[in-house]
Amino acid sequence: MKKNLKAVIITASILLAVTLIAACSLYFGLIHINNPELNGFTVKGVDVSSYQGNIDWPLLASRDIDFAYIKATEGSSSQDRCFSRNWQEASKTGIRIGAYHFFSFESAGQTQAQNFIDMVDPVDNMLPPVIDVEYYGSFTSEDTIDVGAVRKELRTMVDILTEEYGMKPVIYVSENSYKTIVKGSFEDCGLWYRSVYSKVPSDVNWMFWQYSNRHRLKGYDGKEAYIDMNVFAGNKEEFIKY
Repeated sequence: MKKNLKAVIITASILLAVTLIAACSLYFGLIHINNPELNGFTVKGVDVSSYQGNIDWPLLASRDIDFAYIKATEGSSSQDRCFSRNWQEASKTGIRIGAYHFFSFESAGQTQAQNFIDMVDPVDNMLPPVIDVEYYGSFTSEDTIDVGAVRKELRTMVDILTEEYGMKPVIYVSENSYKTIVKGSFEDCGLWYRSVYSKVPSDVNWMFWQYSNRHRLKGYDGKEAYIDMNVFAGNKEEFIKY
């Protein structure tokens, strides 16, 4: 009986140790759950903001990435302090770049669009603008916002950016914001879906997939040690035409 108990304790200890090692490896970016290249998605990119600090764009661009989305604005007045430098320096590399905006539930779509337009000058081969729609702060679910009003202001921003840049914006979503705000109302826009712990659901028609938020690459020195990784939903030839 004592031997059996000892064996159970040893087995449980080993399982606990393995679990802890796996959890730590995931948290610190040593292993990754999603490997989209195994499914043929090889067009990779990053998204960055001031959290990545000073970026050495030639070095970052050499890390087997094809595109980068750079945070430009948030709400009706906030502007990322690193955007102008990032936009200028990234445009000198061989990667394609695009700019993104964090959408506020508290301000008008028109003023948010103008904030973005004031900040983002088009560059050659620019990717479509992205509107990041996700819950934040005290806005944690559909019960904490007026979904109809949010959709109306988001539509206003989509239409203004379409006219300004000559292409439909892409909408970035989490699982929650997709199901409660975007799904069924913005089918004319490309979709950038965040799913860092599993594959994108098979019924979601995505254009970009954020598959990891725990990668480490050389080329930045900000307080955020990790960088988000993404893939495009087609091959390199399709990406060139996109």
